[in-house]
Amino acid sequence: MSTKKLTAIVIVKNEQDKITDCLESLTWCNEVVVVDTGSVDNTVKIAKSYGARVIQSKKKSFDEWRNDGLKCALGEWVLYIDADERVTPDLQKEIDLLVNNKKSVINNAFAIPRKNIIFGKEFKFGGEYPDFQKRLFQKKSLVKWTGKVHEQPEFKGELRHLTNALIHLKHNNLSDMVKKTNDWSEIEAKLMFDANHPPMNIPRFISAIAREFWDRMIRKQGFRDGPEGVVYSLYQVFSRLVSYAKLWEMQEKAK
Repeated sequence: MSTKKLTAIVIVKNEQDKITDCLESLTWCNEVVVVDTGSVDNTVKIAKSYGARVIQSKKKSFDEWRNDGLKCALGEWVLYIDADERVTPDLQKEIDLLVNNKKSVINNAFAIPRKNIIFGKEFKFGGEYPDFQKRLFQKKSLVKWTGKVHEQPEFKGELRHLTNALIHLKHNNLSDMVKKTNDWSEIEAKLMFDANHPPMNIPRFISAIAREFWDRMIRKQGFRDGPEGVVYSLYQVFSRLVSYAKLWEMQEKAK
């Protein structure tokens, strides 16, 4: 266990099927703070059984939830982990050596690579690896998180990248993907609408779809992950279309 205080922060809502393995991978941390955003299953019960400190947040977005966790953390360092992520033994050792370094630590923020598991397969193309995520910080250097979707941290100091990866159980099946698309596309569409996005028309729809296809399938070579990669890349094109379609719907209702 680290001799310096390290707090792991986990944001959850109805994650009873995933939270156990997540917490198992965090037992080496000095403290685990679970920010519950409205679970009605056994998530909270499981978290408490692992000794996690559970706080209830009535906020509405990930940046606010991450900030709530930061306020409650007692550690000198904070490590953000999602319920569908796992810390590997090698990553644990790398982080442990870092936070216990007796020399002055110049870098205050660290990005961690992720191995994304989709349809039960580790993806290496399509932008799914190394998929660096800014997750480890000296608490005093982390100012706050901002952004309702794809939130980003504001921090003091320079960013450095770790070597060992998180395991991310991203999507098990298409049904899970469709549900997530429906939830997130609503948020993305509302953000674009509030930002006064130009009215959607046929050329803009075609352009959005073409850009996503080129980025996923061609530039990032999603097809190299086999049939799973092709299906996932095409699905991301569909997901982008749904967001812009919901934006169009909002714009039509506002006329």
